Amino acid sequence: MNRRTFIHTSLTAALAPLLRAADKRPPRIVLRSSWQTVNIGDIGHTPGVLALLEKYLPEAEVRLWPSKVDNGVDEMLRRRFPKVPIIEGADAIKAAFAGCDFLLHGSGPNFVAAKDVAKWRKETGKPYGIYGITMGYASPGAVELMNAAKFVFFRDSVSLAFAKANGVHSPVMEFGPDGAFGVDLRNDAPATAFLKANGLEEGKFLCCLSRFRFTPYWKVKKHIAFDEKKHARNEAMKEHDHAPLREAIIAVVRETPLKVLLCPEDATQMEVGKEMLYDKLPADVKARVVWHEKYWLTDEALSTYVRSAGIFGSEMHSPIMALGNGIPAIVCRFAEQTSKGIMWRDIGLGDWLFDFDNEDDIKRVVPTVLAFAKDPAAAKAKAAKARAFVQQRQRETMEVLRKNLGV
Repeated sequence: MNRRTFIHTSLTAALAPLLRAADKRPPRIVLRSSWQTVNIGDIGHTPGVLALLEKYLPEAEVRLWPSKVDNGVDEMLRRRFPKVPIIEGADAIKAAFAGCDFLLHGSGPNFVAAKDVAKWRKETGKPYGIYGITMGYASPGAVELMNAAKFVFFRDSVSLAFAKANGVHSPVMEFGPDGAFGVDLRNDAPATAFLKANGLEEGKFLCCLSRFRFTPYWKVKKHIAFDEKKHARNEAMKEHDHAPLREAIIAVVRETPLKVLLCPEDATQMEVGKEMLYDKLPADVKARVVWHEKYWLTDEALSTYVRSAGIFGSEMHSPIMALGNGIPAIVCRFAEQTSKGIMWRDIGLGDWLFDFDNEDDIKRVVPTVLAFAKDPAAAKAKAAKARAFVQQRQRETMEVLRKNLGV
């Protein structure tokens, strides 16, 4: 940045609050989010943060700057947030840069839109913050951007420690829950129709999710080439990773009145759920297990989860969204995933977090799921305590944003 540009952007940033006050207009926030639409968790980051902004900063005007809002996601977001414009195209981005006061980078598996944050910083000089990310690598450019941020909230303690160890020293660096905890979307009609058609009664079934070690995105994204190495790892570990979940399903069905619904979190998981869970179940168990054979969007999924007795499995964001709505959730993870799963320990649910690369943890899966199923009141109470902690941090993190908006 040359001296003239630096002076211009610095003055613009310094004068922005005064000009806003003179105009008597509300603060304007650009939310940079919405990374992809083939995963209901990646979709969920955006409506979760939008719901928090709506609740804690109702006076602010928010504009969404997405990467992807196709496959019906744009319509879903517009139904829930009709006042939030979706920024599309270079002219709209330019207008947002000129008219908005603060850029908020949404939750994600890493500092996903670092290049766009750098562009905002260079062209406007206005403040920005980073909300609820995991950090597992540290490029010099990313560290420098984080250091200039007003705040960086990490969604797990491992990421926070990694950032500190790698030179990040933003003024505010704390644990901040994944934005998807805030999701309140609903699409009740298809959810309740599916449950009725498959004999699933409210509060009388558990949801189970499973996945490969590496998401085979080459099956659903044309621009991603088949990865032989990742595929081989998936094939080598799929029995190891699904056996504990099958055993838990069998125990729940045979020892409790509950049924089990096999659910997808991304568009590749229906296939593996059928192959490794449903098709391998004994006949007496299979009769009380339902396979959700189609991919769904976040609103329909959450309308289903809130009618369940709880969730267990090897995915992350369905448990996050369920817990954010008071539904108990058990998380299983493995080395190929990021450190995001550690957030379950961070919010007080360490005994509901299982490492599938640890045989002692694997041995605890069935008894823990069974106990979870047999005592729903205790499970709900435990979930409520963790949810209260999450909500407290949501309030506190939004207050940090409020102070940086000068309102």
